[in-house]
Amino acid sequence: MPRSLLIPVLALALAAPSMGCSIRKMALRATADGLTGGTGGSFARDDDPELVGAAIPFALKTMESLADSLDDHVGLRLALASGFTQYAYAWVQWDAEQLETKDPKRAQAIRARAARLFKRGRDYGLEGLLISKGITLEDLRGDTARRKAALAKLEIDDVPMLYWTLVPWAAAISADKRNLELVGDLPLIAEMLDRALVLDEAWDHGTLHEFSLAFDGARSIKPSREQEDKHYARALELTKGQRLSVKVSYAEQVLAPAQDKKAYLALLDEVLAFDVNAKDVRDQRLANTFAQRRAKYLKEHLDDLFLDE
Repeated sequence: MPRSLLIPVLALALAAPSMGCSIRKMALRATADGLTGGTGGSFARDDDPELVGAAIPFALKTMESLADSLDDHVGLRLALASGFTQYAYAWVQWDAEQLETKDPKRAQAIRARAARLFKRGRDYGLEGLLISKGITLEDLRGDTARRKAALAKLEIDDVPMLYWTLVPWAAAISADKRNLELVGDLPLIAEMLDRALVLDEAWDHGTLHEFSLAFDGARSIKPSREQEDKHYARALELTKGQRLSVKVSYAEQVLAPAQDKKAYLALLDEVLAFDVNAKDVRDQRLANTFAQRRAKYLKEHLDDLFLDE
């Protein structure tokens, strides 16, 4: 997420029509670099999801405007892929879940919007892969040899773009399961995830292992409990137990399907008891706040996940 929303205002002032094209381009590029060079800053440290959610659309539209003028800026594509994905998941899809039983028709409409935003994020990721590596959607959807040749071009520095392409792709399928073209992409998404794990399995403090907990159930050959536990243990190790979403994912994706209600509740209670305002985890406060929100929601919907005893 952008470090400052004041930068776009400066960009608009600098990019006046009277400026020469090359100077304008330099100003736009400097603004784009400023928007995409941070790691989340005040957004990540915030404890007010509604405030952040209200600010994100403006930031995304600002970056889209810049991307229209900077057709070779990889950083913008990465930021847009990440931004649309996180906004669709944490705000739009969440709203749909809250309405699932109260207003199914409205929930369906909101979920359709989430699917569109996920695909928008995926498309920016694909643009990034095209700009940086010359990889096209046709390459990824091609035969096995063509897809493997495309993925072989990727190196360790490409893992962020690879991740923020495959995640919204998978999320779009989850939000729009009737889209058979998207559902048919599951095998290639699995190959993309496997390639990312080979390149840098420890990237972003275990994010790939955490995502595997959610995604692996969609593979043609489902993972064993031992494999799931390995992903969980490695994610915990790399996050030092400070990213609560890892525990929530394990509870929801592994313990619930296994009908291990006791362990499930114990883990969610552990998440809810965590101090998200502690100084050493301040940079993850927003993400951990979301994880606690999810844990609370899951505890309130036990009957949807566990059979009556």
